[in-house]
Amino acid sequence: MNENIKSANPLGTQKESKLLVKFAIPCIISMLVTALYNIVDQIFIGQGIGINGNAATNITFPLSTTCTAISLLLGIGSATNVSLKLGAKEEEEAANYAGCGICLMTIFGLALFAFTSILLTPMLKFFGATVEVLPFAQEYTRIVAIGFPFLIANTGMSKLILADGSPRYSMISMLIGAIVNTILDPIFIFTLDMGMRGAALATILGQIVSFCISLRYMFHFKTIRLRRRCFRIRGNNFANIMRLGASACFNQIAMTVVQIVMNNVLSHYGASSVYGSNIPLACAGIITKVNMIFMSFVIGISQGIQPVIGFNYGAKKYNRVKKTYLLALATATFLSLIAFACFQLFPRQIIRVFGEGSELYYQFSERYFRIYMFFTLINGIQPVTANFFNSIGKSQLGIFMSLTRQILFLLPLIVIFPIFMGIDGVMYAGPIADIAAAVVCGVFTIKELRELTRLNSQQTV
Repeated sequence: MNENIKSANPLGTQKESKLLVKFAIPCIISMLVTALYNIVDQIFIGQGIGINGNAATNITFPLSTTCTAISLLLGIGSATNVSLKLGAKEEEEAANYAGCGICLMTIFGLALFAFTSILLTPMLKFFGATVEVLPFAQEYTRIVAIGFPFLIANTGMSKLILADGSPRYSMISMLIGAIVNTILDPIFIFTLDMGMRGAALATILGQIVSFCISLRYMFHFKTIRLRRRCFRIRGNNFANIMRLGASACFNQIAMTVVQIVMNNVLSHYGASSVYGSNIPLACAGIITKVNMIFMSFVIGISQGIQPVIGFNYGAKKYNRVKKTYLLALATATFLSLIAFACFQLFPRQIIRVFGEGSELYYQFSERYFRIYMFFTLINGIQPVTANFFNSIGKSQLGIFMSLTRQILFLLPLIVIFPIFMGIDGVMYAGPIADIAAAVVCGVFTIKELRELTRLNSQQTV
């Protein structure tokens, strides 16, 4: 690769809005696919099995977010390092980070499968499974766990493919797996009468197909060449992958922790309310996964700007870094307004897609949508900002931003508020955490944007 080719990298020259579309859309589709794996199962399980089946998928949801956390830790961590090294024109070191990341994805995926298989029942009880829901959750998770290594490796490799400048390939890989899952779900659940086992089997077959497509690309990188010596876990590479992937990972871990606590809180306080335990568990699970569709757009945008910001920051093109961030933030905010309108105006219509229920079931879901999701309109700020700091190498700030909403604010509130307000306390904790996180992110972002302006001014002088 000669110097002219390297200097003409479109990440450093192409218009920011065009790059955002080019890289964000595949990331959005990739995140949507992850959400659809859960939502498609939820829809068919709700139609074929009912409230207990829906509650079971909510109980197992922390394992899904754990897979995403690990894949983002290793995928974004290695991809960010690849982007920074490519921006600094260090192709060999970029290849070492890619190879190290792939090795780590394999090890972590197998470890999570083994851990889940050994501790399945106590883990599901810890996640909040009631006596009625536990058998459904066990049946589903035993099979889904087999797909964990494939899911982690595929999602992680998709970030490397993106950093290599092939967003379309990354998108196709994830999309084909989702299509396979969607086709097989009704066949296994209804035609073959396999119930929860059928939904789980359809999920892992889709993940395996996506994995095979992504694996093929690992031998055809455009900007780097993977050799056998690249597939080593070097201490320095390992530390930098963990450092730059921690922000996205901690955000998912925070979601997992909050989900586990929320399941237990909903079950406990729901039992002493008119709704009972299972209605809140089922409704909250559905609404969380519906919100994943919206968050897929926002997180996809935040991940899409990673190679653009990382490359340009490494190349010291600070004005392009600032423009890309502000454009991403404006786009995420616009999508947040659309989601806010849907959640406030059509809660019953949305919940009906996932199966029928009693009037109490619909009453709870409507109140949960309208109260808990009230400040959806500002929910684009935190993920975009967290990944912005991560992309410029300021991982500590990125980690802090990723933890603001879930851990710093939401987790304490969903524990404290129900003590005084009962199950309604969970609902009101959401919007308060949203606005507090947005304010904190805004303060740090303004300071960083001023610094970028100063650095750019020094260069022009």
